[in-house]
Amino acid sequence: MAVQEARQGAADGAGAHGGGCACGDCPHGAREGHRRAVAAFRQRRDEFAAGRGLPSAVAHSASASRQWISAELAQRAEAVAERGRAEGDAWLAGLWTRTAFLAWGAVVILLLAQALTAIGAGWSSARTAGLLAAVAVACALTLAGFLHRARGGALAPMIGEDNRMSTSRTVAACWVLFVAYAVLLLAGRLAAASDPAERDSLLTGLDLARGAGVVTVLAVVCGIAVLVRRVVGLRVLGQRLQKVPAHRPRAADLLTDDAGRGAFADIQYVVVSAVALVFAAVRLGRRPDQLPDLPWGLAVLVLISAATYLAGKYAEGGRPVVLSVVRAREPGDLDGPIRTGDDIEIRGTGFVPPGAQGADRLARMVVRIGAVDVHVPLIPVPGGFRNPTDSVLTVPVPVEVEPGAVEVQVITAAGPATNRYPIEVTD
Repeated sequence: MAVQEARQGAADGAGAHGGGCACGDCPHGAREGHRRAVAAFRQRRDEFAAGRGLPSAVAHSASASRQWISAELAQRAEAVAERGRAEGDAWLAGLWTRTAFLAWGAVVILLLAQALTAIGAGWSSARTAGLLAAVAVACALTLAGFLHRARGGALAPMIGEDNRMSTSRTVAACWVLFVAYAVLLLAGRLAAASDPAERDSLLTGLDLARGAGVVTVLAVVCGIAVLVRRVVGLRVLGQRLQKVPAHRPRAADLLTDDAGRGAFADIQYVVVSAVALVFAAVRLGRRPDQLPDLPWGLAVLVLISAATYLAGKYAEGGRPVVLSVVRAREPGDLDGPIRTGDDIEIRGTGFVPPGAQGADRLARMVVRIGAVDVHVPLIPVPGGFRNPTDSVLTVPVPVEVEPGAVEVQVITAAGPATNRYPIEVTD
């Protein structure tokens, strides 16, 4: 019912593109529609947490109330997730124009900087070649953005398979663009040079001895981008890493992990690479007749940063693990064996993957008891959920479970199942 209401609301707002519109071709309406859906869901969740909003038919039974609340919240959470995906698609579709404006804005800034520095010194062929190289790069970025306008424009190669901004790809793309600009600058100067000595000097500026540091850094960061993609893919397939796709990429993804927490490996890689890139740009501005001679000390610093980033990718994540399963005991209850109909607590770690804190992801968690799959109920509290959590899951033992020795598995929102944990169920 909640999903139908959300879709009807989106259809009602689509005609006028008002504040509640959630159609894909209206980014501001999609964003506002998602914001309103999130606010309505939180209000409803807090009402349930306070014991309000329950129908009288289920209010007399704690288990029936919990099941009804969980189903209602799961439906509403899926409606919110649909709004979130619509907002993400609309945001990506409108991103390519912003990336194009950013590229041409950089060209304008370069032109102004060259015009200001040319006062007194005069306009030179190096300034003309630099401006033409910037125009060529901006044209290439604009064309690439138009061709990939449905997936974020020029940022599409930097968006990972999990729909987040990839730190390794972004760093590699920045170095590729910088080196491409430097080579185009030298090519423009070489084309305009009429003196044979000047042409020989420009060709000497392309020698590997001059740009060994930049070439080494470029090769390493590009290799890291390819290797990290391979490492993450193999770890996910081997169920050693849990990956949950995001609704849309964010700039903060470059500095955080999937849960939105600051990641040291990512932050240091971005900071060190940015500092080295700025230094190389200054060297190119001071010596536009050769590739930037990045000092080996700074180049080695970037290599160490890249190695730290790669080691962080190897170390992150982990599979969910069940450590114990016990009968859930309310205050005043007597101790006893696990019986069908009882609630059990599954204690362990890694049940909620990074990035799966949303209600729509939590509602997808399943506990397999023997041959029966049991959905983990959503138990709301003000501001969040008491169940499920990353370390404890509470589920009922269904009557379909045969008495005797059975095994318990947890299937998270990311898919991988934990190790099997044996328990004894009595009738």
